[in-house]
Amino acid sequence: MAVTAKMVKELRDMTGAGMMDCKKALVETDGNIDAAVDLLKEKGLAKAAKKAGRVAAMGLVRTAIAADGKAAAIVEVNSETDFVAKNDEFVTFVETLAQMALENDAKNMDEFMALPYGDEGSVQDVLTSKIATIGENMSIRRFEKVTGEAVVSYIHGGRIGALVAGSVAADDDVKAALTNVAMQVAAMNPQYVSRNDISEEELVKMHDITLESALNDPFTLPKPILNALLDKAVDGVWGAEDVAILEEKRADKKFNFNYLPNFLSDDAKAKLAQLAVADKESISDNKIFKGLVDGRVSKQLKDICLLDQTYVRAEDGKQTVAQYLGTVNKDLSLVNVVRFEVGEGIEKKEEDFAAEVAAQAAAAKK
Repeated sequence: MAVTAKMVKELRDMTGAGMMDCKKALVETDGNIDAAVDLLKEKGLAKAAKKAGRVAAMGLVRTAIAADGKAAAIVEVNSETDFVAKNDEFVTFVETLAQMALENDAKNMDEFMALPYGDEGSVQDVLTSKIATIGENMSIRRFEKVTGEAVVSYIHGGRIGALVAGSVAADDDVKAALTNVAMQVAAMNPQYVSRNDISEEELVKMHDITLESALNDPFTLPKPILNALLDKAVDGVWGAEDVAILEEKRADKKFNFNYLPNFLSDDAKAKLAQLAVADKESISDNKIFKGLVDGRVSKQLKDICLLDQTYVRAEDGKQTVAQYLGTVNKDLSLVNVVRFEVGEGIEKKEEDFAAEVAAQAAAAKK
C-alpha cells in the first residue's frame, strides 16, 4: 500500500514521533495506522502517544525581537497544567522556539517542526522527548513573525502576548507609543486593526444581525415605533391581563416606560417581538430606526477595531488609539498587529471530580 503524506501526518499527530520514523513504520506495516502506532511504541519512539489525546490548554506565550528592532516573533506552546507551564525546562524550551521563529523563515507549522533544534534533532523530535520526560501532553500550537520599521512586544503574565509593528523608525517616543498600543491589544483584544480590514460581506452581516437583534428587543426601539407596536399588541394579540397593565402604565404620566417589561408576562414580550419582526420591512424604512441600527453598528466597530477603540490611557477618556498615535508622530501607522492568548479556542475538558471518585469507588468494589 502506498504511504501518503497525509498518512504520515496522521500518525505523527497520534504518536508525536518524527516524520521519518512515522514513514518507516507505515512502510513496514503496509500502511496500517494502528499497527504502525504499535510498532513505534515497541521501538520506544511513541512514548508520548498515550498522552496525545489529553487536552493541552495551558502553557506559555513568548516573544523574541531582533537586535535592530525591526522584526519579532511570537509563539504559543501548550501544556496540560499550569504547573508544567512554570517549569524552567518548559519556559526555556518556549523561549528557544520563539528565537527560532525569529531567526528562521518557516512558512507553516510543518516547516517549523522540521527545523533542527541544535544537535538534538528536529523541533518535533525534541517536543516528543519532552512530552515523555515531563509526563504531560504538550503542543506547539502556533507562531508568527512580523516586520516593520519599529517592532515591540508585550507579554502579560506569560499567557497573553502581543506584537505591534509601526511604520516609522523607532525613537524613544515611537517605541513607547507602540508598547502602549501593544498593552492595549493585550487588554482589549481587538479583532481588527481598522475598519478597512473588515470586508463588505462582514459589515453587511454585522448590520443584518444588529437589525434583527433590535427587532427582537422591541422595548429598546424608538418610542414612536414601540408605541405603534403596543397599539397592535392590545388589539387582540395580548391577553386581557397584559392589556390592563399597559393601560394602567400609560395612564400614569410619571411612569418610566423603560421598566414596562418588568410588569408584562413573558408571553406578551415574545408576541411583541414577533410583531416587530413581522413588521420588519416598514420599520427598517424608518429613519429613526436606521439611525439606531447604524449607531449600534458604529459602537460595535469601536469595540472591535483597534484604531477606533478609546485609548485606555487617554486623559480625557475619549481619545482614540488612532488619535493617540497621531499625537506621537503624524506619520506613525500600524503595519501589523498580532495577539496570542494561551488556550483561546481550545475546548477544555470539563472535569467532574465527584463522578470520578464514584467511578473509582465502584471499580474498587468489583
